[in-house]
Amino acid sequence: MAFLDIKTILTLTALTLFAVAGAMSLVMGQQLSPAARAARGSLIAQAGGWSAIVMAEFVWDMPLSVLAMACGSLANLLMFAALGHWLGERPGRLLLRILCVAMPLGYALGYGSYPFRVGWSNALLATQFVVMATAALWHSTRSAEMGWRVLLALCYGAMSVLTLGRGILGGWFTELYPTFVTPHPVNVAAQMMANISLVLSTVAILVAWRREIEIQLERQALTDPLTGLLNRRGWLKYGDMVVAQARRHHHSVGILMLDLDHFKQVNDRLGHEAGDRALSLLAKCLTTTMRESDVCGRLGGEEFALLLPRVDETSAAALDQRLRALFQAQSGDTLGITLNFSSGLAFCDLAQPDALKQALMKADASMYQAKANGRGRMYADANIPIPDERVN
Repeated sequence: MAFLDIKTILTLTALTLFAVAGAMSLVMGQQLSPAARAARGSLIAQAGGWSAIVMAEFVWDMPLSVLAMACGSLANLLMFAALGHWLGERPGRLLLRILCVAMPLGYALGYGSYPFRVGWSNALLATQFVVMATAALWHSTRSAEMGWRVLLALCYGAMSVLTLGRGILGGWFTELYPTFVTPHPVNVAAQMMANISLVLSTVAILVAWRREIEIQLERQALTDPLTGLLNRRGWLKYGDMVVAQARRHHHSVGILMLDLDHFKQVNDRLGHEAGDRALSLLAKCLTTTMRESDVCGRLGGEEFALLLPRVDETSAAALDQRLRALFQAQSGDTLGITLNFSSGLAFCDLAQPDALKQALMKADASMYQAKANGRGRMYADANIPIPDERVN
């Protein structure tokens, strides 16, 4: 296997990275999320860095070597950004930025001393890899499988150990590692691990991207495209979870059904575009008025529903009044016509297995009672079950 010298491995790594980056572009297409775009950019930056290392062996050693260090740091920054989009805020962002600036800068300034530049660059690059491994494994509140994260962390962890070993060799045992292409076992292992990590990290990126697409499709299936609120399917799904939690903790759950008054007249007089703007405005007012624990959805047409855990009739009526005042004021300002809605309030009887469905029907009946009695008002269902009288 004499033909597999360091230069050959370096060249194969660079070619493989370009092939992978090109294939990723074809597979992913052009309509990419910020996370997928950053991950793909990380692969391209890696390909540029390894290519610069190969070319530095023949021409422009110093500038191409510095460029390679900068590309390696950029690749880590971009992958860190991708992890942030997929998993939420990650620890170590400021430290990584400092390392990514300091590594190529120190390498360039100390280029005249081989032990310094090798020790400096590899030590800081190894620390970057530790930050990346930590970012991959750090707790995430978002739906994220652990498999691809562990795989990515193992790649960064292995590269960190071997990169640090190469830095120790070059910085303190220079006679054993006098050049970047010296076939020392640690250097060979590091180069081979770089190839293995490339394959495994690409798999991890593709799995993360696939999961991102699945989440987006699920969100689209549960979301009303006009208002951005949950659709009926999504509202019922989250509603079942809220009711289940209410049963465990013995607190009330109210449903406030809303229907835009005279919506047909809005469409007939001002056009369907104005009708869509009215629906979007009501959705905006709902999200502004509701609490973080409330669940809001557009159930169809001009009907909306608010699921209200831990409320009583008084607090629900107060929320209805705040929402009504806000919607009337903003509809007059933005649409040129003051709009209102009818609403119905009902509470879930948590002792019943189909508590959510029954309460929704009662809230709907109360809403139509409000319409029958002049519109622009709220009616409440007469039966208001409050479990254990625990209402916050």
